[in-house]
Amino acid sequence: MQEFYHKWYSQYLNRDFEMLVFGHAGHPVILFPTAKGRYYENKDCGLIESVSKIIDEGKVRIYCPDGIDSESWFNYEIHPADRVKTHMAYERVIINDVIGFAKYESETEKVTLAGCGFGGYHAANIAFRHPQLVTHLFTMGAQFNIKPHIMGHYDDDCYFNNPEDYISNLEDEWFLSRIKLIRIILGVGEWDALLGENENFSSILKTKNIEHNLDIRKWAGSDWRWWKEMFVNYLGTIS
Repeated sequence: MQEFYHKWYSQYLNRDFEMLVFGHAGHPVILFPTAKGRYYENKDCGLIESVSKIIDEGKVRIYCPDGIDSESWFNYEIHPADRVKTHMAYERVIINDVIGFAKYESETEKVTLAGCGFGGYHAANIAFRHPQLVTHLFTMGAQFNIKPHIMGHYDDDCYFNNPEDYISNLEDEWFLSRIKLIRIILGVGEWDALLGENENFSSILKTKNIEHNLDIRKWAGSDWRWWKEMFVNYLGTIS
């Protein structure tokens, strides 16, 4: 399995940004780290190895960008308004630097977004905010509500980065029509503390007639061993 390390200066964060890429060809998959995780986490925790056969066959190329959650949502030393602004700068890195590079390298107009835990939040939020860029969305034990990280503060930036809220109220036909083109799988274990949140978000998608698969795994919780099984299955749905 080919592995590439990239490091560049990002104007959106005003500092260097790092990323690992796995594979030589195939559909681009942007895979986010979990809460406060780094670009090497998905490799170190075995998620990349679990899908090495699919990567080696040239079906997918996986991009693992760095995470900055410790500077944004989980940085409780700064005001919540600044947390979300820092997150929005991170989104600009992902859209312009990471997805832009993946599209160029793979010669495609769209990518798949995926993530475990809080990485699933990043994947879902970007997919729903920029559906024209996305073919598939795979979340594993994801969070869809960022209110626990903003301590009662709520402004427009928070609202438009909180999928539970903006999807519930979404009426724009342009966005809805493009979201409905995304193949969505919400994976979660029956023992996962976020099971209820995933069930609730699934209900929200249903109210908007957004097709998706809520994959509740029996005898599974919130851990890499179950996420690996999910990820193998989900990548196998990419044709």
